[in-house]
Amino acid sequence: MSATDPEPTAAPPPPPPRIRLTERGPLLVDGPVDLLLPDGTVLHCDRPVVAVCTCRRSRRYPLCDTSHRTHRRPAPAPASVPGTPSFPPDGSGQTPG
Repeated sequence: MSATDPEPTAAPPPPPPRIRLTERGPLLVDGPVDLLLPDGTVLHCDRPVVAVCTCRRSRRYPLCDTSHRTHRRPAPAPASVPGTPSFPPDGSGQTPG
């Protein structure tokens, strides 16, 4: 290497993996990615975005197959009636305050 040769520059580090949490669905991981399963096997996924199941309803677990969409959600709680005591959501039956 001579004094006129530029110094070699290191390549910038790759961006950190991005994982998006969805409200009622899978984790979305920017791919490609290797998933390490509890039994030690590695599942390589080449897709640009990999949906990882969090509800365990998927027939393709650990990958999401949208089975969470068919699960019925519980009905919303009825609106409180003015003048009635409100109870904490933990079901303890204790009135606040």
